[in-house]
Amino acid sequence: MRLVILGGSGSGKSTQAQKLCRYFDIPLISTGEILRSAISGDQPLPEFRWSEVDPRTSLPVYASLSELGYHARPYIQKGELVPDEMIIELIRIRLRQADINCDWVLEGYPRTAFQSEELDFFLDDFGQKLDWAIYLQVPEAVMVNRSLGRSLPDDQPEIVQRRVELFYDRTIPILEYYDRRRCLLTINGDQSPEMVQQNILTLLSLP
Repeated sequence: MRLVILGGSGSGKSTQAQKLCRYFDIPLISTGEILRSAISGDQPLPEFRWSEVDPRTSLPVYASLSELGYHARPYIQKGELVPDEMIIELIRIRLRQADINCDWVLEGYPRTAFQSEELDFFLDDFGQKLDWAIYLQVPEAVMVNRSLGRSLPDDQPEIVQRRVELFYDRTIPILEYYDRRRCLLTINGDQSPEMVQQNILTLLSLP
């Protein structure tokens, strides 16, 4: 089972991703957690060394997650989206790690239509495909209030508002991308976490 969880800041993506990982007993790939670890340096991060530029995409290849985190920090501090080439490389690094096999839940990626295409290309290289993209639909006011109620350091009012604006501008087109591929599930995220999870499992035709 390969799933992508989509939604704006405060939509419950992280909560549902964790619940689904426990339900299916599969790894969670959270770009937010990986970036925060890379930026804080709280945990040792493995080194990866490839060519400086990917010959297929002409995108830069970072030597390590910590290097990527260093370059991503200014964007996160302003509530901006990390540039495509950085976040795409982060996902490539993570999907190649030993604990990731054929099944996973991906949260926090993709956030642009280009990233969606790159994920499909990357999965093609592994002979895999995405099963479902799950979109948690939540009103803007709810997203803002939920985000401000958290204790993360980057959940300041102006940063939260900027993230919500970027979601509508950059992330909504992803829904069209996955809808055309008939792998989009839209869930009402303005419910209790338990009800949201049950609705997801029902649409996945699971008990």
